[in-house]
Amino acid sequence: MAIQTGCYYSLPQIRYRPKYPSLAHDTRKESGGSHGSKCSKYYSTYGKQRLTGGIMGVWCTHSICYGFHFIPAGEGRNDVFSAIYTRWPNPPDRVIYDFACALGPYCLTREGEFFADTSFNIDTFHAKGHTKCAPAAFLKTYSLDPRTIHINSSAAECGNSGISRIRKSVSYMTQERAVVYTRVFLSIWNRQRIQKLTGCKS
Repeated sequence: MAIQTGCYYSLPQIRYRPKYPSLAHDTRKESGGSHGSKCSKYYSTYGKQRLTGGIMGVWCTHSICYGFHFIPAGEGRNDVFSAIYTRWPNPPDRVIYDFACALGPYCLTREGEFFADTSFNIDTFHAKGHTKCAPAAFLKTYSLDPRTIHINSSAAECGNSGISRIRKSVSYMTQERAVVYTRVFLSIWNRQRIQKLTGCKS
């Protein structure tokens, strides 16, 4: 199934991504500020740069990948929303994302009850340029909260830098080969991360 969908996650799909007919722009391609985001950085990135597709991975704070899917165009809010909503039985307590300022409202507008207790925060690395975003959107705002002290906010950035090693190769493959290749790469990546965390060398 992953070969056909271009999607592979360790968690099985337990829901479908609903349609929201009352939201006029729900099924349209992301285009930055015109879809409700007030963030100037979000608009300049998605609204003007015409980003190409690639691989979107979901990472824990130890840079271990829960899964991935291929995206034909630039990554948008729906990619993150759909990955979490369709596979997580319960939402994460905290989602750290470079455009969490736009992702939070996107998720809460569609599934407010499901995401009611989830905090959406911008990691420190990507905070620069978010000049119009409220302090509540930044992880550093909660730096005195003991629940956030040990969070590695750059875990996804570390993981994505790993994926960047195979992006060019994958771009020349059929979807079938790309899924298998990416899955094997991330399986080895995860094993190495777990070995490092546990101190196990075997």
